[in-house]
Amino acid sequence: MFRDVWNHHISDRLYTASTGQRFEELAPPIIFTGISAQLIHTFLKLTNMYLSAPPTRVHHRVLKACCPLIASLLFFCLRTTAQPFSLPHAYAHNDYWHKRPLLDALDNGFTHVEADIYLRHSRLVVSHNPPFFRRRHTLDELYFRPLLQRFIQDSAHQQSPMDTIVLMIDIKSKSGRTIRALNRFLDKYKPVLSTYEDGKVTIRNLTLVITGHRGPCSPDNNGPKYLFFDADLKKLDHQQEPSDLYLTASCRYSSLISWKGRGQIPPIQQHRLKSLIEQAHSIGAKVRLWGSPDNTPVWNFLMRCGVDLINTDKLVNLRNYFVNNAVNEQLHTD
Repeated sequence: MFRDVWNHHISDRLYTASTGQRFEELAPPIIFTGISAQLIHTFLKLTNMYLSAPPTRVHHRVLKACCPLIASLLFFCLRTTAQPFSLPHAYAHNDYWHKRPLLDALDNGFTHVEADIYLRHSRLVVSHNPPFFRRRHTLDELYFRPLLQRFIQDSAHQQSPMDTIVLMIDIKSKSGRTIRALNRFLDKYKPVLSTYEDGKVTIRNLTLVITGHRGPCSPDNNGPKYLFFDADLKKLDHQQEPSDLYLTASCRYSSLISWKGRGQIPPIQQHRLKSLIEQAHSIGAKVRLWGSPDNTPVWNFLMRCGVDLINTDKLVNLRNYFVNNAVNEQLHTD
């Protein structure tokens, strides 16, 4: 079953319309290679021999003397051989609820993060509820400034579409005014933003996708040159914008599936989900079901069906799920 779960979604579905090229890349797990791997293997072998010997006072003295060396060796191996990884199917729902908004998600390899915003006194405020009684952080403070700093630090790295961070902006206030304010705010960040222009999509460091109360949108009335959209998965036939503007398609999990990880999955519901996923993929949109149960059986089910983005509030649990699957797949293929 493992191969069915992982191989179906081994690549990120990002395209550039100008070339029609598909970019495929599997994010590597954290592994040890080369000299460091040999050092660790030798160290573990000697440790096993040492522990197998009868304990004496000399053993304790040797162990005490070698502890700093052992710690330094392990730290060196971790720092020099741990490969950075990204999880193109991991989606941080309501990211701002975490202890370190954005940073916790990025440190765990997430490439899709979600922020709810309100337009309040000309400020784009990040909040799940109307920000009436307490000061809230702005979209600029929590996301755009830290991301720009990150891009500047990584400027020496050659950019590819696999490197983009997707920021899902869930609009909670009136859509027209909020989107106009957002477009004005984006002026200073345009060089790092993915764009849609003349029917072509260009992926850059940061890709913005509008969801929530966005209302009817078109290229003429809200300038979606730097804004892409999240389609209603159940109403793909009724969307008004050009299909290239839809990078994602989503709906509530419970509106399609009643299964929560135990018992049998209703075949009719599973068939309908797969049909909607196929329709979304035909226009190049990634599929997400928000409000899905945060457990491994449901994640396995969604991956088998072809869901592209796994929605979660449990960053570490989902990271471990993907990384462990990648490690197991590597062991099976070696």
